[in-house]
Amino acid sequence: MKIILLKDIENLGKEGEVKVVADGFARNFLLPKKMAEIATDAAIQNAEAKKKKTSEKARLELEEAQKLAEQLEGRELYLKVKEKEGKLFGSVNEKTIAKSLKDEGLNINPENVKLAEPIKELGEYDAQINLEHGLEAGIKIILVSEEEK
Repeated sequence: MKIILLKDIENLGKEGEVKVVADGFARNFLLPKKMAEIATDAAIQNAEAKKKKTSEKARLELEEAQKLAEQLEGRELYLKVKEKEGKLFGSVNEKTIAKSLKDEGLNINPENVKLAEPIKELGEYDAQINLEHGLEAGIKIILVSEEEK
């Protein structure tokens, strides 16, 4: 039986692919679980249109991620913090950095920010921003005292 996969199925294929499988496998397993549909001409055209739309969306998302990576790469982020004798009251972590970037108009999730460990002293530190599609950008975090002007 000729079917179109509606989901990725291990050892069979990816979503949108047209496959030929045993009739019993299709009728008893794939079709009742909504993992596939019978491959009619209309269904094949629909699957191809969906695949084309998905690839276009992925291309646009990649372009946006590349632009964001270019904006972030080499950026210096100055954070004013409360401190006493070089030691911070509290620490600067991924959430703090993500919030500061968001205040500058860059929408970054805290789980995408990678620090070696939370920052607890004044100074310069490197952070890695992991973006979609495997893109990365390095930024420099510079902590300055709130009292400095």
